[in-house]
Amino acid sequence: MITVFTSSFGYGNEGFSMGMNVTQKIIAAHLVSGTLEAGSPIAIRIDQTLTQDATGTMAYLQFEALGLPRVRTQLSVSYVDHNMLQTGFENPDDHRFLQTFAARYGIYFSRPGNGICHQVHLERFSRPGATLLGSDSHTPTSGGAGVLAIGAGGLDIALAMGGLPFNLNMPQVIGIRLRGTLQPFVSAKDIILEVLRRKTVKGGVGKIFEYFGPGVDTLSTPERATITNMGAELGATTSVFPADAITREYLAAQGREQDWSQWVADEDARYDEVLDIDLDVLEPLIACPHSPDNVKTVREVAGTKVAQVAIGSCTNSSYADLMTVAAMLKGRTVAEGVGLGVSPGSRQVMEMIARDGGLLDFIAAGARLLESACGPCIGMGFAPPSEGVSIRSFNRNFYGRSGTKNAAVYLASPETCAACALTGEITDPRDLGMGKIAVSAPAHYHVDDRMIIAPPPSGAGVEIIRGPNIAKLPVGTAVPQVLEGEVLIHLGDDITTDHIMPAGAKVLPLRSNLPAISEFVFHVVDEGFPARAKAAGGGFIVAGHNYGQGSSREHAALAPRYLGVRAVLVQSFARIHLANLINFGILPLTFVDAADYARVQMGDRLRLELDALTLGQALILHNETRGIAFAVLPQLANARDLELIRKGGALSWAGEQLEAAS
Repeated sequence: MITVFTSSFGYGNEGFSMGMNVTQKIIAAHLVSGTLEAGSPIAIRIDQTLTQDATGTMAYLQFEALGLPRVRTQLSVSYVDHNMLQTGFENPDDHRFLQTFAARYGIYFSRPGNGICHQVHLERFSRPGATLLGSDSHTPTSGGAGVLAIGAGGLDIALAMGGLPFNLNMPQVIGIRLRGTLQPFVSAKDIILEVLRRKTVKGGVGKIFEYFGPGVDTLSTPERATITNMGAELGATTSVFPADAITREYLAAQGREQDWSQWVADEDARYDEVLDIDLDVLEPLIACPHSPDNVKTVREVAGTKVAQVAIGSCTNSSYADLMTVAAMLKGRTVAEGVGLGVSPGSRQVMEMIARDGGLLDFIAAGARLLESACGPCIGMGFAPPSEGVSIRSFNRNFYGRSGTKNAAVYLASPETCAACALTGEITDPRDLGMGKIAVSAPAHYHVDDRMIIAPPPSGAGVEIIRGPNIAKLPVGTAVPQVLEGEVLIHLGDDITTDHIMPAGAKVLPLRSNLPAISEFVFHVVDEGFPARAKAAGGGFIVAGHNYGQGSSREHAALAPRYLGVRAVLVQSFARIHLANLINFGILPLTFVDAADYARVQMGDRLRLELDALTLGQALILHNETRGIAFAVLPQLANARDLELIRKGGALSWAGEQLEAAS
């Protein structure tokens, strides 16, 4: 049994005024500064942090730069689940660094093979009413257990581990009212696909989605976690379910009933907007290439030939998910010409499906068993064939993310994935003619925490082992009074962090080596960008709406900054990437007049004077190539953001804050 720190503050609902929703209650319990008025700046205390190995190395180097002897959170966990292919020394060296760093600074370490960070954290560490900040955009998975779980860049995680509050604007709270009951072969994945269909990948920016209503009582905690996990694709700050009797039952089955406390909305709680979903009439849905919000019913695209099916990832790899698929495959064989890969979400899930016969059903049907890791979701193996259709129970289908640029990746429920694997074409699982499959939640999960290493009482004397792939942390420099340079690239809408800084087996092992990984910036859309940026001595990036959607990877800001980018000018930003740009001293700008987007082209030379840089004040940008000027607005929410830009980033600012506090 793992011992987790408890809070001296207390996590009950006592003392709150009536009319509050779950989000407001948790934020109020952690509020350091600000008010609960939507859009206003707030700072909240962070109880827990998590990292994974692709983001953790840089986050821990940043924490180390703060000069603190130990982390100051109640709980911090370092997971290894991304860089699992050990084709060279880089990944194993980084894992050894992470383990020794965790021992030195008081961090729990989840060893390779123990599972995907979000699945394991839900199982072993999620605590209703707590705040969790994670260096992975799918950290909101724990919102399925009543945790306010937010994805952020690694530098924000480092600051939280240093005891500093997390700064954001108070989000709007969007209520998703669920009614009715899911019908056979319709699942929690279909609920979040329906939300994405209605709200789009831009619809959650500046918002938290909170689920309520009678339909909530019909969903298990893992089903709720599927929904909150993929809520990240809305661009939302996070998603959250109440912590109720179902949450308590799940934690009790995990041997952690003592971690439960009740967090439910008041009867007269209000939301900024309410979206109604009737579960009785919901049907199997599928997200078509190349966006999670390109949602259709499965029957609309039925008959499309399938080359590959992948089941698992942090979205849909729970015990119930995999045992349901195993029951559908039992006594059957995967269709000829189809490759099926299965990734259990955790070692716990792997052991339980093995003991209960599901693993044998997978093997007998011809499935390939993959590691309990992120794997194909991040392009780390099991790539589709050329121009192949891949049906995946994952959360993202961005162009090129699978490792095969011309593949067509669809996102669907495990049930739909199983149907496609059996027929060789996109198939509504209801059309298989199978009887209803019911997998009961285990009364007791198999608990074995030997793969989680608790830190020693003192880290004194622990040697941190650093391999040659771990480069020195770059030093930030203050922004100059005049920014000038050429437009290095001109992009459209919905540019993801996968476009900016690709993942995959070739690039991910370089996450702790900034000079090396910078050679891959915009590799998916323009392989010549790094050389052009270096030749020009840096410059500007110009793009359309929702720039930087997707993952929390801070390298999508850090690597362009290394290449000399000091300003990004777009129509609008995604939340996490905007914060990462500010954290690394890159000035985020938006067009005041949307028509000016077309008046700037690649190669144009721009000039921007910053002597008048203040909050809420537009600046005049000069396009010297075309002899025109127009207004741009710095996207700085508060005095802290302005200070970070002036100082060249958050790391130097944080050092001053900690020194002043001590």
